Amino acid sequence: MSTIGYDEFEKVDIRVGTIVEAEEFPRARKPLYRLRIDFGSDVGIRQSAAGLPGRYRLDELVGRQVIAVLNLGVRNIAGFESQCLTLGLPDEDGETILLTPTCLVPDGGRLF
Repeated sequence: MSTIGYDEFEKVDIRVGTIVEAEEFPRARKPLYRLRIDFGSDVGIRQSAAGLPGRYRLDELVGRQVIAVLNLGVRNIAGFESQCLTLGLPDEDGETILLTPTCLVPDGGRLF
């Protein structure tokens, strides 16, 4: 595993936001959902494509706070502009488990 300096890590903009909309994404090659995530008044709403259908139903996602990286640039996925990377870890079956705060925090809060 390679190491990075703390100054490099500080450049990664990792924030909390609340999912305000979640939809199926049938055009994607692999199972994905399209998410709209509210990162508060300073950042606003960003879109993200996330590989969650194996572990989450759409109705479980709206209102859930998630952790995402905001400054990786835009990625076009099957015609959808993914504007942030929603973070998760694989479970024992390889399905994505979302990274979430353990209690409610203000949207837009930055990891430091």
